[in-house]
Amino acid sequence: MIKSMTGFGRGECDLNGLHAVVEIRSVNHRFREVTVRISRSYFQLEERIKSLIHDHVARGHLDVYVNIEDRREKKRNVKLDKELLIAYDKCLREMAEILNIEYEIELDDLSRFPDVLLVEEKEEDIEEVWTAVQQSLQTAVKELLEMREREGARLYEDLIHCKRCISKLLDQIKERGPQLTEELRARLKIKLHQLLDDQEIDESRLATEVVLFAERSSIAEELVRLSSHLEQLEESLQTGEPVGRKIEFILQEMNREINTIGSKAADLVISPLVVEIKSQIEKMREQAQNIE
Repeated sequence: MIKSMTGFGRGECDLNGLHAVVEIRSVNHRFREVTVRISRSYFQLEERIKSLIHDHVARGHLDVYVNIEDRREKKRNVKLDKELLIAYDKCLREMAEILNIEYEIELDDLSRFPDVLLVEEKEEDIEEVWTAVQQSLQTAVKELLEMREREGARLYEDLIHCKRCISKLLDQIKERGPQLTEELRARLKIKLHQLLDDQEIDESRLATEVVLFAERSSIAEELVRLSSHLEQLEESLQTGEPVGRKIEFILQEMNREINTIGSKAADLVISPLVVEIKSQIEKMREQAQNIE
């Protein structure tokens, strides 16, 4: 079944004091475009996030919002730079000796010199963070796909309805074809009588002219191609593969065929049917823009 490109998914995970929330919003796009919004501290996870999404989504613009809250107790260590402390002490003693004053500095004073005491925080385990983000992301992607499938089912029903309407209208045009040829023959005969001032008409010549004109005005090939496009359309809608661009192409070809039919037929009965078919195709084109 086809999928829509519109959807939303949210995932949340608590893991060893890490709280990760991922939200994905998806809208129409000609290709696949993924934008990840994540804290600069965890920017290195962006490519992993995109890769996981690429495994499940073929088309659409996706905004991915990632929020990571570290609720773990911070472990800090204080490190003493012994060499620097000794260097400070030695320098101060030399200063006291040069100035000929008593060396009276306290330990507390030495500890306040820059970089003597260093506070070290525990290094972030990015793999542990990724585990929490990955679980949230998988849940969000699952919800997103489910919503895109539900939207896709509605699109399928709308498109199939339009396809059936077009099929019925085409049947009416096909029924009109033979009558159109007879009416054409009658109109040509009347015109010839008027031009020839009611002189006798060569029936064989009239038949030849009717055949030639009918061939130029024939919409049989266009009707066959249009019916074939409708079959291709329904087959494409029933596949589970991303077919959005293929369907857009089929509808483009259908529109071309019906325009040709309208210009060739130029008939008061067929013209309204052509207008209605074009209206149905336009509805389908609007819907198809949201198919993955």
